[in-house]
Amino acid sequence: MKPPRKPDPEPLQTNDSATILAGIGLWAIALVVLLIIRPAQSWWIWTCVAGMGMGGFGLIYVYRRDQRERSRDTAK
Repeated sequence: MKPPRKPDPEPLQTNDSATILAGIGLWAIALVVLLIIRPAQSWWIWTCVAGMGMGGFGLIYVYRRDQRERSRDTAK
């Protein structure tokens, strides 16, 4: 017979916006460094631009998700 299963732990409370902003900042630093170095392949630069763009999309997504959760909590 199997022992009873432990209950799942509660989800951690995290600051998703700060995490995404840190990622965008790192991509921006990499972009500046690459613009100074001027690599032979330009796809490195576009990778940084794409990373910053996806981070911006992530910020919008997290903001809208948090707004939905707040409105759902106030409706209760």
